[in-house]
Amino acid sequence: MLNLDKDFERYFPKLKFELKDFQKKVIGNVVENGNTLCIMPTGGGKSVIYWMSALETDGIAIVVSPLTALISEQAEKIEEQGYETLVFHGGVAASKQVELLRKFANKEYNPCFIFASPEKIATDGFFEYCIRQRKDDIKLIVIDEVHCVSQWGMSFRPFYERIPDFLDSVYGDNQWCKILALTATLNPKEVGDICRAFKISEKNIIKDTMLMRSEIQLHTHKFTKEDEKEEFFWELLERHENEKILVYLYRKKGDRGVEGLCQKALDKGYKAELFHGDMNPKDRMNIIEKYRNNEVNIIFATNAFGMGIDIPDIRVVIHFMIPESAEQYYQEIGRAARDGNGANAYLLYSNKNIDVKRTYFIDQSFPSQDKLIDTYAKLVKKVGYKTLPYFEDEDIQDCLPYYIEGGLVRIEGKGFSDIKDIYDIKSSEIQKLYDSTKGKKYIRTVLDNELTPKEFSDTIYEGLRSKAIKIKKPFERWLVINSLYDTINDEQMSIMQKSIEDKKKYKHELLDYFVYLLEENKDSQHLHQEIARYLGMDKYQLKRIYKTVDGNMVRSKSEVIVCNLLSDNGIKYDYEKLLTCPDRSVMNPDFTIYLDNGEVLYWEHVGMLGNEKYDSDWIHKLRLYNEFYPDQLLKTYETGTLSGDAEKVIGKIKEKGN
Repeated sequence: MLNLDKDFERYFPKLKFELKDFQKKVIGNVVENGNTLCIMPTGGGKSVIYWMSALETDGIAIVVSPLTALISEQAEKIEEQGYETLVFHGGVAASKQVELLRKFANKEYNPCFIFASPEKIATDGFFEYCIRQRKDDIKLIVIDEVHCVSQWGMSFRPFYERIPDFLDSVYGDNQWCKILALTATLNPKEVGDICRAFKISEKNIIKDTMLMRSEIQLHTHKFTKEDEKEEFFWELLERHENEKILVYLYRKKGDRGVEGLCQKALDKGYKAELFHGDMNPKDRMNIIEKYRNNEVNIIFATNAFGMGIDIPDIRVVIHFMIPESAEQYYQEIGRAARDGNGANAYLLYSNKNIDVKRTYFIDQSFPSQDKLIDTYAKLVKKVGYKTLPYFEDEDIQDCLPYYIEGGLVRIEGKGFSDIKDIYDIKSSEIQKLYDSTKGKKYIRTVLDNELTPKEFSDTIYEGLRSKAIKIKKPFERWLVINSLYDTINDEQMSIMQKSIEDKKKYKHELLDYFVYLLEENKDSQHLHQEIARYLGMDKYQLKRIYKTVDGNMVRSKSEVIVCNLLSDNGIKYDYEKLLTCPDRSVMNPDFTIYLDNGEVLYWEHVGMLGNEKYDSDWIHKLRLYNEFYPDQLLKTYETGTLSGDAEKVIGKIKEKGN
């Protein structure tokens, strides 16, 4: 029987907070029911969920995370709690990665958590081989920012799609370890993609009741001229002087791109930095640290500054151009107010921005027919196996998913260019392979020795693990593909073009719907509610927009007063907890009060007398209280004396508790 509160204290004695009910629900589901999709708002405490899930499953956890900065930050946090980690990203030297993996595979190094990018998992054969050696010790795979899996989403990362293939290779089909998938924003189409990919049943989708970030005040401003928009932008920077500000733009170059606006801000005397995906990981990490430490207070960024970057005190997010969808918008404003304090988000846009987003950012993000043909000709000189340096060619990165979808290409495994740099060979099998070809090229060696790519790669990787070989430099992270056709035929082109057109159409619809939400919901509260409704939040919860000192979201400012008094007086309570009466009637008391002597009381704040439906419901609730819970009901009313009335009720609670 799980005792998560007790285990949390034991695992994390340095942390001075308690697990939330939602966190316990997710952790318990992972342990007891297996593969789980958790949807919760940014800043909701997902790190603790996967920490606890990993420790409760009593094994090593692999955490798949999309960004170098995020991997480093997550690893640092868990190391502060006394747990060892193994970290793989571009900032760790390749030779060091090889040695760490070799020690891990040989059980010389036993971390609790392994952090890696989806690209590492999908392309690094030695990583996969070493993980396979320890598969019985790895009990949990955590997929952070799992919305990147879905080809329909704005954050699609092709190698997130390859994670199931990695799991099949390591564990065998239908023999995976437990999966915990985490994200803040998903629409129904993306949920379907993710659940299919990771074998998650509908009953194991756990969604926080509160997906709204109502601590962030939303402001939308539509302009007819770009000059007017920029003038207003500089007024915003002045209005929020010395606050920590994040400015989202979606292009690097140009007068009103990341580089242009950042330079203007510097010229005006602001402490600003720019941030985009083409910067190297070390530079991006340095900028994040400067921002965190208040050496700069304004960041001009593409959406490369996003998922999971946890800087608690960002007070302002400004979108200088319209995002692609409601999901993207809500994810990006979620960078703000992660400390729970209030923040402001400004969206500045124009009809021109909408048109540019549609025709340039969406349409041109997909490969044209000419590009598909030209890139395939460059990729395939002849039918058969080929080693592919995937990361060296952006055209191939854009087109490869469509070649796979069209049946032109299969990914057969993970490999490298050749074995000419191995030496000090102590294995007769590897020596034979080494001597079998003059050029020692990967594909030639595979073909001449009648091996599959996987057999050849695994033989070399085993030599590296067991020290039967030495290498002058680490092997490349190359894919091995099998080209099935020398050219693209009409049917294959039709399949690829239809896939592209379907995705374009879907993304246009997402943009159109987001514009509709903006036009129809001018105030912050309604915009929050409509986005939350779209993201699947229960309509009953949509009016819980006020935050109490202890983190509850309630429906009215009067209930904030009551919650804060209960919290200040150390009285344990639940807000709107479901109560099933002996006759099976159901109601939700505003506050369920737990006394130290074990007694339970119910506090109703009667706030809408005079409303016909409310009055009828209240009479029904009174009858239930009188019949089943006599002497357990406490009441306050919506009057100007609420604070004093609530203080008197607090006094009664204390008397009953003694």
